[in-house]
Amino acid sequence: QVQLAESGGGAVQAGGSLRLSCAASGDSYSRGCMGWFRQGPGKEREGVAHIDRRGSPMYADSVKGRFTISKDNAKNSLYLQMNLLKPEDTAMYYCAAGSCSGAYNYWGQGTQVTVSS
Repeated sequence: QVQLAESGGGAVQAGGSLRLSCAASGDSYSRGCMGWFRQGPGKEREGVAHIDRRGSPMYADSVKGRFTISKDNAKNSLYLQMNLLKPEDTAMYYCAAGSCSGAYNYWGQGTQVTVSS
């Protein structure tokens, strides 16, 4: 079993920055791959960034060059540094984890990010 807890959300103006954190616990194999998703008002959930066991990142086109995903295995933590935030980045952000063999199996409760123009 894996538990995930996000933090770091908040309200910022466009152009600002936020750093999201996800504290993970439980079986490390089951959370070898981790990612950030978001769901904006009236929108479907979308993948934002992912990182595999080796630390290789992948990003959605909409956030490339602005967001950086990273993890600290010693601290069992996942991060999302978000720079140059735009109003369209407003969403609930979720941390997810899985064993890299398929879909993510574990999800956090989410942290709200609101970007005003």
